Amino acid sequence: MGKLCAKWVPRELSFDQKQRRVDDSEQCLKMIKRNKPEFLRRYVTINETWLHHFTTKSNRQSFEWTAHNEPAPKRGKTPQSADNVMASLFWDEHGIIFIDYLEKGRTINSDYYIALLDRLKDEIAEKRPH
Repeated sequence: MGKLCAKWVPRELSFDQKQRRVDDSEQCLKMIKRNKPEFLRRYVTINETWLHHFTTKSNRQSFEWTAHNEPAPKRGKTPQSADNVMASLFWDEHGIIFIDYLEKGRTINSDYYIALLDRLKDEIAEKRPH
């Protein structure tokens, strides 16, 4: 029996989704034209990235005893760990508002983004009361 392979295929946006993006962009342009400094003061940006991490031994930890005439052991390149985490970083003109690290095994879905935006709202209220 053959293996099943899944391939991610980008989904085409519907006409309504495309129109919503156009409408949202036009609204932003109107707000910028009305009061650019105020718009930029309130603008929050997000970036998501996968962080790959591993822990290497310090030089001290990697010391090994060898006989006086014995060559030092060869060390292989430290492989990148399979551990990785997605970081979502939110910032505005004043700096970072908060960073969220996706919990291992958690699925990114609408519930995740709703909770993330709720947290963003709370963080903005706390860190940017103006």
